[in-house]
This record gives sequence, structure tokens and C-alpha cells, in this order.
Amino acid sequence: MKYIAILLLVTTMVSCGSSDDAKPIVVEPIDYTAINEEEINAYLTANDLVSETTASGLHYIIENQGDGAKPTATSNVTVAYRGYFLNGNVFDQSTEGLAIGLDQVIAGWTEGIPLFNEGGNGVLLVPSHLGYGSFDYSSIPGGSVLVFDIELLSVN
Repeated sequence: MKYIAILLLVTTMVSCGSSDDAKPIVVEPIDYTAINEEEINAYLTANDLVSETTASGLHYIIENQGDGAKPTATSNVTVAYRGYFLNGNVFDQSTEGLAIGLDQVIAGWTEGIPLFNEGGNGVLLVPSHLGYGSFDYSSIPGGSVLVFDIELLSVN
């Protein structure tokens, strides 16, 4: 009797599980560009900072240009950094330095790190479209502006 009940349950689940008319749910990304720009400008004002802005919307502050080699968007570099949100909460950091290819990171780093020479340091304010986008990624909420204090230790 229990086998008949299980068979009936499985048959019901299979027959109700899907149909040819079922359409996948598609979640459209949200464009946070204008919102992120407002958030970055408010952060800069509140912290009495002045940044430069690239055509893509990346904000950067060069504290020390450095005098060593200048990386390209495909260089392998070693970077010491602290990544945090506009509220100051740190989500990642590497004080010893992370060796990585700039073609393997978020677009904000691919574009921003080559603004510095080896030995240089400063701040990158990365809007979400140059970071992780409008969807949650690990501990980073979708639409988040990311702030990175960076020091370009070496171009490898």
C-alpha cells in the first residue's frame, strides 16, 4: 500500500512539474548609473574629497602617482587594497598584496589600476556597472558602489 502511495505521489509531482507552456522567469537588471553617481557625489562631499571621473563613470583620486612602470588593462600586477562600501563596511582586503591579471577583475579595476604608476596609491570609487552589477554577488548587494583604497605595489 505504501508503494502505491509513493507511486501516486511521484506521478502527481511529475505531471505537475512542468509543461511546454512554462516560461522561465527572467529578472531584468536595474540601471543604477544615476543613483550611483548621486551616491558617489554625496560621499565625496561628506568626506571633503575631490575626484576625477572617466568617461565610463569611474571616479578616482590619485594620492601619489608613483614613478615606476605603468600597467595596461592586460597587465599582471600586485596590488595592496582595502575594499569597502560607502558606509565604511569592509568587504575584502589584502594588505600583503594580491597578484592578479587586470583582465581577470571587475571593470573598475581594469580601467582604474592603469591610472597609477608602480608605487602609486589612491582611491577608486566604482559604480555598480563597473563592479558586480545590479544583482547580489557573494556578500556584495546588487547596485553597490565599491570603494577601494589601492596601492600598486608592482607591475609583474
